[in-house]
Amino acid sequence: MPVAGVETWLGHLSVHETDGAITQIHWNAPASQDKTPLLEEACRQVSAYFDGRLQAFDLPLAPKGSELHQAVFRAMLAIPYGKTRTYGDLATELGTYGQPIGQACAANPIPIVIPCHRILSASGLGGYSGEGGVETKIALLKLEGGFPFLL
Repeated sequence: MPVAGVETWLGHLSVHETDGAITQIHWNAPASQDKTPLLEEACRQVSAYFDGRLQAFDLPLAPKGSELHQAVFRAMLAIPYGKTRTYGDLATELGTYGQPIGQACAANPIPIVIPCHRILSASGLGGYSGEGGVETKIALLKLEGGFPFLL
């Protein structure tokens, strides 16, 4: 599986490609620096996002997960840059409960691109399973201007 690395102000990210689609992003994982055209474009888009020059990713994605996880991933992808939704919003939309939504967010294999950081609890930030936890979530929300109480 080709893997390329990109440096961001949140640390090193490794972007994984399988069969012509992005399948994973990991923090601080080694990368082989494979230079497929898709990985080069993905790294370019990730860098542009962190520089504040990109608000919508345009990459083929193939995250692994259950049918519910796939539905949650699609719902997260529909949330515009700078906007947030709650676990309860997505639960209502998908006909389930907040806890399975949180579990799907925690299982998101392509964080940042699939914006699980845009999902909040009804009473605050909620959690974040990426490197740095809630501090990373806050940094991403601040970048997007998506949670005005943090600005």
